Amino acid sequence: MEPISFEGTPKTPTVKFDAGTGIIEIKGRSIPENSIEFYKPLVDWLEEYAKGPLEKTTVNIQLEYFNTSSSKCILDVFKKLEAIHKAKNEVIINWHYEEDDEDMLEAGEDYESIIRVPFKMIEIVE
Repeated sequence: MEPISFEGTPKTPTVKFDAGTGIIEIKGRSIPENSIEFYKPLVDWLEEYAKGPLEKTTVNIQLEYFNTSSSKCILDVFKKLEAIHKAKNEVIINWHYEEDDEDMLEAGEDYESIIRVPFKMIEIVE
């Protein structure tokens, strides 16, 4: 499977999805013009990856901000990961948030309450 990798812009996050290592990363800001269009290749990639995932998949999410339409798409990404987890594969989601960013911590906790995958809340202290 080909990895997905693209650099972030002021409106889109940096994305690295690598089936060879089982590491999935989304970092930065997510306020694309069209969230569905931006996230669709990621969801499709995860659907393909789910057919033969590694024993352990590590997901690193480090968003400084995302808009409402992105939040729904991020949930779609998490649902694909949940399916991998339900198929008896280890999936760990590392949710990184800035030290004083209560909103981002709460967003991670909200996702954790919806998705049946272990989350690790990781505070970034500068």
